Amino acid sequence: MAFWQLSVPTVPETSDGLTNFLWEQGALGVVEEESPGEPPRLRAFFADTASSTGLLRAVVAYRASLSRMGLPVAPAEPEIAPLLEEAWASAWQQSFPAREVGRRLRVTPPWDNTVAGPGRVSVVVEPGRAFGTGHHGSTEGCLALLDLALAEQPDARILDIGTGTGILAIAAVMLGAPAVLAIDVDPDAIAAARKNAEANGGAERIALAMHGPEDLPEGGRFPLVLANLLTHTHLALVPQYARLVAPRGRLILGGILADEDDRVVAALAPAGFTLRRRLVLEGWSSLLLGAGRS
Repeated sequence: MAFWQLSVPTVPETSDGLTNFLWEQGALGVVEEESPGEPPRLRAFFADTASSTGLLRAVVAYRASLSRMGLPVAPAEPEIAPLLEEAWASAWQQSFPAREVGRRLRVTPPWDNTVAGPGRVSVVVEPGRAFGTGHHGSTEGCLALLDLALAEQPDARILDIGTGTGILAIAAVMLGAPAVLAIDVDPDAIAAARKNAEANGGAERIALAMHGPEDLPEGGRFPLVLANLLTHTHLALVPQYARLVAPRGRLILGGILADEDDRVVAALAPAGFTLRRRLVLEGWSSLLLGAGRS
């Protein structure tokens, strides 16, 4: 069997939208790549039954619509080429090597059988259409801050908002957290998170629910809340963060472009949050904030 590989140059501001668009076109997998000295790109794989000209025409039209809305797109043009099954499998797997994150974590795909080094615990994640593989600067930053937060408070009960693949929730229980409530409004994300939690042997400590944070009952506050989302979503969720983070609790936020993190910190300040740590990786900021309410 053969496949099509569609390469789409991208920029951080519109990468997530392009990724979702490629999934909607029927992609079997989408990989975001950032190589030194080269512009970032998305590589999407399609069955050979798809029309190559139709796929290329669709992505060109979508990028043009982004430009008309005043959103940035990469200057280079998309390209499509055939790929044999062996090359597709190799390209897919090579895009997700095992990766050491923070001081104690190692994120690995299920096909990697190598053993984590001393002092590190493995988090096995199946790359798929749900957000979060540990290879994006945003997710890596959240994982590193989660590692630090749990080193200080290992028994914290955790809420993971927008869990995606479940990577943050799984990392939390692998680092010793007793319980995590992981929520998402996307059924694909809940299914992916459940599969990954079971693969890591942590399913009994992770409660998965298809909810938004506004659906959670009053009075249920958490010592640690995680949310790897986008800036505009964080701004909209400020009242929910204020409601759900326990007094003197911690809030870890990701998915924020580096030049937008000041807006998020400023929006949270009136709700009693103060910035404790900022980590910038690949142009993405992850923030650790403390709830200063008494």
